[in-house]
Amino acid sequence: MAEIGAEAWTTTVDLWVHYGQAYLIDETDDAQGPEDLTDDHPDHPVGIIRAGDDHAFLLTGTHTGTVSFSIEVAESEPAADLNGYEDVVEVSFESEGGSVSLHDWEGEVHEIPELPAGPGWYRLRYHAAGMDEASDWTRESADDADGHGVDRYLLQIWPAAESEPVVVKSTSSMHRYWLTVG
Repeated sequence: MAEIGAEAWTTTVDLWVHYGQAYLIDETDDAQGPEDLTDDHPDHPVGIIRAGDDHAFLLTGTHTGTVSFSIEVAESEPAADLNGYEDVVEVSFESEGGSVSLHDWEGEVHEIPELPAGPGWYRLRYHAAGMDEASDWTRESADDADGHGVDRYLLQIWPAAESEPVVVKSTSSMHRYWLTVG
């Protein structure tokens, strides 16, 4: 974990995924995780992230394996990394408890500091790179020298009023696929 200034916190974790799924879960979620894949927004689909009651599904190109996953929590809107990632999307997320954590498929919990504005609405900006390469390869052939998948992700979180989901950038075939299957 690393602190960056007074306005943002960031960390990168090795995240184990299966069925290409990870979960952002609010502390108030009694089940500690979603039971079904949340539907994409019917009028403004974004494909690779779906926010529901007290949780969000985050989809990856790697079906099963470890991916590099960075998380940034900021007090105000951070800049999107449009040069470092192929796909960038945003959704609104309501945190009833003001505290969330990232969960992988096997149930490992990656702690995230208290959200800066406490309970309320936040914006999630999900960045993805390498999804096409990861979806085309088996786990063994897709791993890099460190045993990670070729895909990587960045999730930015900051306080913001509820607003419509938006696709900021879309270049991968995997992202286009998830946009169509809603």
